[in-house]
Amino acid sequence: MEDADNQVERFYSLSTDFVCWRGLLTKLLCSPYENRDGWMIAVILYRGTYFLCDFETEEKKKQLAKVTERQEEMCYWGWKFEQYVTSDKEGGKPDTSRPVNNNEGFCSVVRSRLNKNSLVYGGEVDGIDNTINNSNKYVEYKTTRQIETRNQDINFRRFKLIKWWAQSYLVGISKIVCGYRDDQGIVHSLDEFKTQKIPDEAKDLYNPWKPNVCFNFLDQFLNFVKSAINTDNPKIVHILEWSPGHDVVCQRTENEKYQFLPDWFINWEGWDA
Repeated sequence: MEDADNQVERFYSLSTDFVCWRGLLTKLLCSPYENRDGWMIAVILYRGTYFLCDFETEEKKKQLAKVTERQEEMCYWGWKFEQYVTSDKEGGKPDTSRPVNNNEGFCSVVRSRLNKNSLVYGGEVDGIDNTINNSNKYVEYKTTRQIETRNQDINFRRFKLIKWWAQSYLVGISKIVCGYRDDQGIVHSLDEFKTQKIPDEAKDLYNPWKPNVCFNFLDQFLNFVKSAINTDNPKIVHILEWSPGHDVVCQRTENEKYQFLPDWFINWEGWDA
């Protein structure tokens, strides 16, 4: 029986410990330095792999309910900026006449490892730059308000750059192009950040953020999931919730609203092929 069990695991598992989206890992990496937004993560163990899914916290739901039209418009500024600096083909010209469609996107799927934890995750990529002199030519495009004061500069390097770094580092993006905009959404200047060098931007801050602290937290989180969750069942979900200044709370539930693995995946014939 032992040999048969090992054979099933060898042929019918995904051969990875964790599957999720890049955005979820970005939140976890930034958690040691997050002082405002918490997170809620649902975990399902199925066929030896932990599937992680990000859910909105109650606080986030309240924030979204209060979003104004002006705030929604500002979100589109970033997507419109991407349209201005990218084209559908190499050497082509941007087509800015089309309405922004944020349902379109290109995703890169990454297989990676953090110490004893293997991961597979997907993340959206804005574009490629063939002038980048390495095998990964992905580039990320960002906008931020023009920096005019010392406090704005400190907040930019402390709170925004850590998220840009984490998001880009996870999928191997080596360059970030930043457009500095005014309060009407008009970009007046551009700057480039090399992802590997971004932590240097925070070194002279008081109590600066550090990449090793970020990755140590992520590693400890993944180890905790492995040690605390051992029921291999797609209908059993563990909810891990955290807010700044508090410990992580873990609860088990069979509530259908958190059972995020679709039936087509659970019942896929390939599992038993």
